[in-house]
Amino acid sequence: MEAIPYLALVSALAGLGLAFYYFGLVKKESSGNERMTELMLEIQAGAKAFLKQEYTYVAIFVVVLAILVGVLVNPLGSITYVLGAALSALAGYVGMTVATMANARTTEAARVGGPAKALPLAFRGGAVMGFSVAGLALAGLAIVYIVFVQLLEVDEAFEILTAFGLGASSIALFSRVGGGIYTKAADVGADLVGKVEAGIPEDDPRNPATIADNVGDNVGDVAGMGADLFESYGGSIVAPIALIAFTVFAVSPDMSTAELLTNDPTLKLLLFPFGVALIGMVASILGSFAVKAGDSTDIHALSKALHMGTNVAMGITILGVLALGMTMFSGDEFDNAWGLPLSVIGGLLVGYAIGKVAEIWTSDQYGPVKKIAAASETGPATTILGGISAGMISVGASVVLIGGGVLVAYWGGEWAGDGLGIYGIAIAAIGMLATTGVVVSVDAYGPIADNAGGIAEMAELDPSVREVTDALDSLGNTTAAIAKGFAVGSAALTALALFKTFEVALVQAGGDDFTGLNLNVGDVDVFIGLFLGAMLPFVFAALTIDAVGRAANQMIEEVRRQFREIPGLREGKPGVRPDSARCVAISTKASLKEMIVPGALAVVVPLVIGFIDVDTLGGFLAGALVTGFCLAIFMANSGGAWDNAKKYIEQGNHGGKGSDPHKAAVVGDTVGDPFKDTSGPAMNILIKVMTIVSLVFAGAFV
Repeated sequence: MEAIPYLALVSALAGLGLAFYYFGLVKKESSGNERMTELMLEIQAGAKAFLKQEYTYVAIFVVVLAILVGVLVNPLGSITYVLGAALSALAGYVGMTVATMANARTTEAARVGGPAKALPLAFRGGAVMGFSVAGLALAGLAIVYIVFVQLLEVDEAFEILTAFGLGASSIALFSRVGGGIYTKAADVGADLVGKVEAGIPEDDPRNPATIADNVGDNVGDVAGMGADLFESYGGSIVAPIALIAFTVFAVSPDMSTAELLTNDPTLKLLLFPFGVALIGMVASILGSFAVKAGDSTDIHALSKALHMGTNVAMGITILGVLALGMTMFSGDEFDNAWGLPLSVIGGLLVGYAIGKVAEIWTSDQYGPVKKIAAASETGPATTILGGISAGMISVGASVVLIGGGVLVAYWGGEWAGDGLGIYGIAIAAIGMLATTGVVVSVDAYGPIADNAGGIAEMAELDPSVREVTDALDSLGNTTAAIAKGFAVGSAALTALALFKTFEVALVQAGGDDFTGLNLNVGDVDVFIGLFLGAMLPFVFAALTIDAVGRAANQMIEEVRRQFREIPGLREGKPGVRPDSARCVAISTKASLKEMIVPGALAVVVPLVIGFIDVDTLGGFLAGALVTGFCLAIFMANSGGAWDNAKKYIEQGNHGGKGSDPHKAAVVGDTVGDPFKDTSGPAMNILIKVMTIVSLVFAGAFV
């Protein structure tokens, strides 16, 4: 049984090997003609330059927090904190690099082979990201566990393990916020001036912001998303392990790590998360080979082909987890061997269901998006109202699902043994993210398809190529919303588990002088904290939306200036090209400046409250969890619905491109851009960062 972390490490290395294999398949494909290759290299250079500057900024924050962890928590914890941050950054960089290689190659594949060749190629480009994220996260955690828990048996081993999760969270927050501001500033600027004012198509080579927009797809939706899912996946594994360890140490404070590992029931509970991750990795590897497409551009056929990998991986995971549960929990130490596997499977199915809710509310194959498109007939106001109401209604369905998932997971834990209910909820989060490798692959496919369409337009290829890439891109918007559903659903469960772990960590650290965390909302300290926590996600969303608005204003003025001052640009005269580098520089500078305050809030606010009063902090975390989850679902689904309503009209419905309904839909899409790609996705990281910061520094608070 002690071999499970080693096997998990081997599976992680296999996942990284598969990422390298897919990298080779992508690299050997043709990037098309000279103009397509030139555009690909320009996008890649802009993305790499942004990430280099972003990681330079974030490195300062990482160093400061590493010092705080080393001084206030544990010196070895600062090492694992930096390791978590470094691996998260590496995953984002690798995925973004390959995505910017795959875009022109997908365009060329669409030109010569249609969707049958283009979709698998875009998926393989995304799979490099997916298996880099899952492989590096699982490998890092397995190494930390093997070294500090099994080999060295350090007494503070689980504090050290938790610091790894904090490192991953730090990078994820800044990557999501910074990348999201970048991509949406460019996107909004390009759309409002290009499509609405100038009346030129999306990704038109005359538009100076087009390259910046395509760069933004990679730094926000690939590198930022990769860091996000790295943090989510790592946090879902850390949470149940830390919960069990801190609970045991709170009950028996004099117990050492070595003594803990001799307790057979406890050891099984510590290793079970690695076992689930091992099965999920193997299932994802096998599922990735199931993605194949035919020649049809029909969205149903494309969706079926792309989701085949996820469905295969889920089926294998369910069977594997059932077998693992029977192997590990069939002894007398547990009441029922099926309980904890039921929690995992429940989490997996609820994650899928939340993703399905996202698909229903964001795909143009269903009523909500068609209703928003119809509302565009009467102008931008009704378009925006339709998107807001659709997003709000989707929150209701998602909350019901997450509530049902929590009940099933808790019941499964209690069925396995008294007092294991919260542990069941914690491992349900791993169930949601067990197939992270293939889920992220499907998500990262979207920006590659989007870039492929942009390159087709800028390289002035035959319209039939753009027809293929538009079909792939429309599907990508839906898959992105589905992945966000998995991420935010797991965030709620992981944050709940981390919150409970924070509670027992306070008891462990406080000794006889600490009577426990008070969560009675009738007490004024807790009540104030509850309202402060409910408020922070709204403030965070406002800051990030304002940041996009300010950066977009600079972009809009620059695009207008170039149309006004560069002779022949707007008319598309031969040899006249925009100054794209200027727009890339504007987005880079603005996003790096604007990400600092929202990112710092997530760390500073819980630390300040925690050092003042831990009961207020408890209420604060509870309030933030509830409103943060609801806001994340609302924003992601509203934004996705507006985007696909615009694309639905562009297919020829309600007047098609250039019509008044289309212009209204473009306005709705620009409102939804920061919703779905900046503020919404960062919300699930926000609630976990605040909870894991509180957990890591719990000992310092008391």
